[in-house]
Amino acid sequence: MLLALVLFITSCRPDVKETKGTLQYFDIKSFFKADSARLSKISFITKTVTHNNITETKKVHIDNWGREFELFTNSDINRPAWRESYSISKGDNITIYQAKTPELKTRRIVIGKTGNKVKWILILNHTKNLLYENSERLSYFPDSLYQIIKTQKVRVMSKNTYTIKGVFH
Repeated sequence: MLLALVLFITSCRPDVKETKGTLQYFDIKSFFKADSARLSKISFITKTVTHNNITETKKVHIDNWGREFELFTNSDINRPAWRESYSISKGDNITIYQAKTPELKTRRIVIGKTGNKVKWILILNHTKNLLYENSERLSYFPDSLYQIIKTQKVRVMSKNTYTIKGVFH
């Protein structure tokens, strides 16, 4: 009984994050934290939300960009356990991080740069198990917009598609 309790408690601890030395992959969390600070100066954005083909568009002020970008920052691949889990391909202005195994939620990250400046980021996430299947396509263009396209299929329920698009002014 005591052994089972100890195993249960240790299995509930949060994932260890990369904290020391150089990161293996692009630092998504730091990038979005810095850009959140920059975007906090924007007075409003045009935000369009679509759920299963029902669309609503509003001009809104975002109070918490960290929360707005949560799906992006949750796609961070810099965990010690994943140190060798992604292949890296580099071109002139593009870097691609590709998952080596299908069990990893973040399947691909593609970053387009001009020099050292990030021009765009594309993240593809996919999760599938016996109960549900989720797919996310996250796009970010620091000078103009972000877009989240999420498809969710829960067993015994119909498919849901969500799209969120924010255009910066």
